[in-house]
Formats: sequence, structure tokens, C-alpha cells
Amino acid sequence: MPSQAAVLYLADRVLHTDPVSVIHRGGVLVRDGLIAWVGGLGELDRTRLPADIVEEDLGDVTLMPGMIDAHVHLGFDGGADPAGRMRAETDVQQVMLMLRSARELLDAGVTTARDLGARGYLDVEVRRAIDDGTALGPRMLTAGSPLTVTGGHCWFMGGEIDDDRDARRMVRRHHKMGVDLIKVMSTGGYMTAGSVPWRAQFTGDELLTVVEESRRLGKHVAAHCHGIEGIRRALDARIRTLEHCSFMREDGSSELDLELVDAIARSDSYVSPTMNYEVRELMASGEWASPVGELYRRGAKIIASTDAGVGHTRHGDFALALKALADAGMTNDDVLIAATSRAAEAVGLEGVTGRLAAGLSADLVAVAGDPTSDLSVLRHPLLVIVRGLAHVPPSASGRVRAPHEAMA
Repeated sequence: MPSQAAVLYLADRVLHTDPVSVIHRGGVLVRDGLIAWVGGLGELDRTRLPADIVEEDLGDVTLMPGMIDAHVHLGFDGGADPAGRMRAETDVQQVMLMLRSARELLDAGVTTARDLGARGYLDVEVRRAIDDGTALGPRMLTAGSPLTVTGGHCWFMGGEIDDDRDARRMVRRHHKMGVDLIKVMSTGGYMTAGSVPWRAQFTGDELLTVVEESRRLGKHVAAHCHGIEGIRRALDARIRTLEHCSFMREDGSSELDLELVDAIARSDSYVSPTMNYEVRELMASGEWASPVGELYRRGAKIIASTDAGVGHTRHGDFALALKALADAGMTNDDVLIAATSRAAEAVGLEGVTGRLAAGLSADLVAVAGDPTSDLSVLRHPLLVIVRGLAHVPPSASGRVRAPHEAMA
């Protein structure tokens, strides 16, 4: 990437999320894609600024770390039958959809996302296109096809395995093809005929094989797990992130196993509960009680995630997922941490992004208002900066001036 001009972004509020604190009338200095300085304007020594610096005064906004969605599917369209569309489309059609999905995430203020299920390593190619500047989107972490049993949940993505030898071979192939992490379907799911979410798909030993081989290759593992037994086996295998973690019963309700909840809270695992608009609506109607509140109260490490792309869950609705976390009982401060610094830690990028600190990637979001008191202001970002390059979302067009160092 070519050298970028040094830009000093000024804002009425600069928000740290590790821990949460606000600098009133502060700034962030960005140089060559990295944060070079953060602080109050009274602390700024202008004599030490580069001669060619550009100042961008954003005014009455909150400038904060870019947000992280720990669970998306770029190849799903958020419609009524996303799996059917994926299975029907050519690779070219899928890539076009995935590029659109990535752009929608960016417009929503998401500067890093994990794609936890795609076919044919198309997610790896999309990640490369974003990395080299060919396409616009957030920093992507990719998992390729999820590991599942033959005929199991999302088998159509190409990750079927049936024994330890299959598991090691698939993990090694994924590594060879350039994925960033491994996804395993510890339980079944709703979107695959013949699969049910409350039933475990792998034995504990099989999950251990996946984890051991992945760690040998330097990769984290994410486990799709709805039912209690699948959650327990994933936790026992010391899987990094527990996706959904819904404690699903056969009748569709959730029944918490409090001993298991406490074990999760004591563990090194993170809960990625995939909260989204549909979940929030179910909670509001009383049709479903989310386990997130109890997990949070008992000390589990919650991170922000949406499952964006599945039915009725658009990639641009990230802020609604954050409101759902608050509706489940989390404080606004902890929701912001879950979407930034803790999420970065969970996905292995704590030394790269998630905080406003010198030396980290310049991943920033500017929003009108104060998200510590009103999370809804996150729905319409005014400016999104990824690796130092700025992007003005369409919803902010005309409300802010295009920055000096902008994405093409």
C-alpha cells in the first residue's frame, strides 16, 4: 500500500473502550495507516507534527475504535432463503454478493469481521481483494467451509468430515488454502434439511482433534453450538469462541445449565451470541428468552456478533445487534467493549485493532451523539476509517465532507 499523508482527526469527543472513557475535544493522529497519537488537544505538541499534516475537524461527533462483527456470512443475502440462493448461484454470482455484503458491513461502521462459512474458499479471495485495495470492505478473517458431518449443517459448503483423519486433512487443506481460522459445527442448525440445532454432531474427542490440529497450525477455532451437549463438548475442547451458545432445547426454547454457564465464565472461551434484529424481535415479543443476560451476569466474556446474512439479518444492521445485547441486560459500556477491544482479543487481533492506541491500525468510526448514553447513534456512522483510509457511508453523504485520504 502506498504511503498515506499524515491526518489529524479532531472531534468533540474521542471515545476509548479499554476501558470506556471520553476525551472531550481530542484528536487521533493517523500516519501510514496506523494510529500515531491519541489525546486531548491540550496535550498536543504541534511543533512535533509533520510538515505535510492534514487536519480534519469533524466537530460535534464521537470518534471511537472501529467495530468488529465476529460472525458474518458474506455469501448469504439476509433474505428468506439465503442457503438456497448460495446453493443455486455460480461462484461469480457469489463473489459479487460477497463484495456487496462487505461494503454493507463497512457502511455500518464494521472495520473488522469474521466470515464463518463460505464455499470454495471464495471468502479468502474476497479478503485478498479487500486487502490489496481492489474492493472496499472491512478487514476480513476467513474460515472457508465449516467442518461438519456428512449431510450435517451447511454440508453444501464443502466441509464434510467423518473421522479424525478427515478432520486433520480438512484443517490442513484449509490452512494450505489460506484461511485465518477454523469453524466447526458442534451441533446441527436450522438452515439444513435433516439437521437440528439441539443435537451434537461431533464427539468430544473429534472436536479435540480439530482443535489440536488447528493450534498446531496457529489457528483459532470457532464452534457453532446451540444445544447444551454441543456447547459442553466445545468448551471441554477449549474452543476459542462459542458461536450462538443458545442452550437450545428440542422444543425451540432455551434452558440454561447454570453449572455449564459458570464453567464458560471461568474458561478462556468467549461467547459470540449472534444477536441480531430477528433475535431482538423474538425477545421483545416474549417468544424467546436469550441466555445472554445470565451469561453476562455470571461473568462470561461476551463479544458482538450478528450471523449477518442468515434469514432476515442484513449485513448493514450491526447496530441493531448491539441494541439487542443491551436489551438482554448488558450496560452500554460493556456493549461497546464487546464490539471493539474484547472482540479484537477474542479473534486474535488485540495487537492490531480494537482500541485507540499508538501503533495499532487506524480503524475508526465517527458518529453523531454519544454512544455511551445512546447506542442508536451507531446506526448511521458519519465516517468509517479502515487501516487509515476513510470512507463516507451513503447515509452520511452531504452530512460530512469527504476526507483528504479517502478510499477510491
